[in-house]
Amino acid sequence: MILLVVAGCGAPTSPAPPTTPQTPGTTTETTRTTAQSPKPVWEVGRTPLPKRADGFGEIRPTPPELVNRALPTKDILPPPADGRYRSTVAPVPAGVLARSTWQAACPVGKDDLRYLTMSFWGFDGRPHTGEMIVHAKVAEQVTGVFAKLYEARFPLEEMRVTAPAELTAPPTGDGNSTTAFVCRPARGRTNWSAHAYGLAIDVNPFCNPYSKGELVLPELASAYLDRGRVRPGMIRAGDTAERAFAAIGWTWGGTWRSPQDLMHFSATGS
Repeated sequence: MILLVVAGCGAPTSPAPPTTPQTPGTTTETTRTTAQSPKPVWEVGRTPLPKRADGFGEIRPTPPELVNRALPTKDILPPPADGRYRSTVAPVPAGVLARSTWQAACPVGKDDLRYLTMSFWGFDGRPHTGEMIVHAKVAEQVTGVFAKLYEARFPLEEMRVTAPAELTAPPTGDGNSTTAFVCRPARGRTNWSAHAYGLAIDVNPFCNPYSKGELVLPELASAYLDRGRVRPGMIRAGDTAERAFAAIGWTWGGTWRSPQDLMHFSATGS
């Protein structure tokens, strides 16, 4: 919102009274603070969608606030102090494993997974630090990919470990978290997804939705099916993201005919 302050045109007939100094907590200070900290235009995850027979949410038009999505990032880890790309690779800490979707029934052992922290640029134009769990054999390659995305200032909204509650939560259709390991079957199938092995990454899902027939995931992301209207965070053939993943031998779901999975990169081809 642009606020216009209009001054009167007439000259004063007498001197203006002296200005009283303001102290913190006065109306002027409160107004300034509020102006510097506007409320987000959209609160992610706030409004559940009615469920369809297939368990997904009802497909609805993209809300105007999300047609050109550029929501600020909420920091979960300290951002890089010097603004340079930083990454770490380590065994998955017990606390992180406990809040992830890993369980003994998953097709990959916990010792075969690695916990990554990586710098990324947000849509707010600021550097942040995200987290990700991947298979040990691709950990170093993945940090290299995100180094290239960081160098290109390719924006990500958030990067965090998926929690178990998210697998059964009511669909809201507005998620946009870049993530890798999720212990779940492939969509619409009974076999394990490549995500369940830590061998696939979804990048900005809302900006790069999955589609099959009339199904769109996330359910509110239909506006981003128009790939001719290029917006920040979108993946396109031959761009920095596609080339970076291709350089480590990963395939992009955007090349598939049906389904088309624009967010998805995989080391397994599926």
